[in-house]
Amino acid sequence: MPNVEIIFEDADILVLNKPAGLSVHGDGFNTEPTLADWLLKKYPDLAEVGESMFDQKGNEILKPGLVHRLDRDTSGVLLVAKNQPTFLHFKEQFKNHLAQKTYRAILSGEMKGEVGQEQTINLPIGRSNHDPRQRVASAKAAGPLREATTNYRIIKVASGYTYVEAEPKTGRTHQLRVHFKALNYPILCDALYAPKLPCPATMGRQALHALSLAVTMPNGQVASFSAPLPADFQNTLDNLGLV
Repeated sequence: MPNVEIIFEDADILVLNKPAGLSVHGDGFNTEPTLADWLLKKYPDLAEVGESMFDQKGNEILKPGLVHRLDRDTSGVLLVAKNQPTFLHFKEQFKNHLAQKTYRAILSGEMKGEVGQEQTINLPIGRSNHDPRQRVASAKAAGPLREATTNYRIIKVASGYTYVEAEPKTGRTHQLRVHFKALNYPILCDALYAPKLPCPATMGRQALHALSLAVTMPNGQVASFSAPLPADFQNTLDNLGLV
């Protein structure tokens, strides 16, 4: 089980720095340890918090206190509720897109545009017709398209790559990965959405990090939490001249 850093903890919440390579919860197929396993071992009472799901065989998969999720190979800030009233408080916040999520990403290709200027991607997202794991920002999607909005700004362009900060205003599955691929600047080392593009040895997983999260706490105060860039991400930035 990878080491999971606790950024903040009180009676109501845990804020974690999720390492890359760790799934947030099970899916009924893989048997590798998950963040949910780590939570249940360290905080057994979380088994009664949150909502569960069921796999295709009807087996229950616990999501202990998990208000939102990050993809397996995305690192960074993750919020966990320690009791059901707090879970419901934050669930409503995420459902209404009121939580402010900020990511950093390295993109393949040199993106056009002014450094530091905010840009917006408004492209609805649906399921892929070709791969059930994928989402697409295309009218050719399987089933209905759902509204999806991402704000981003270019931090630096160099060496055939672009370093960006992005804020998804909606919470669609794989939203940032799908939106940047739709612009023809897929996230570096994304094995699902850009498997044929070069991937620096320093990275080895999608170059996406959840840098910070700002939420309204149950007492009404706004709190912000952040996680520093992990070593693989920082080393890749250094090697590509993106700092």
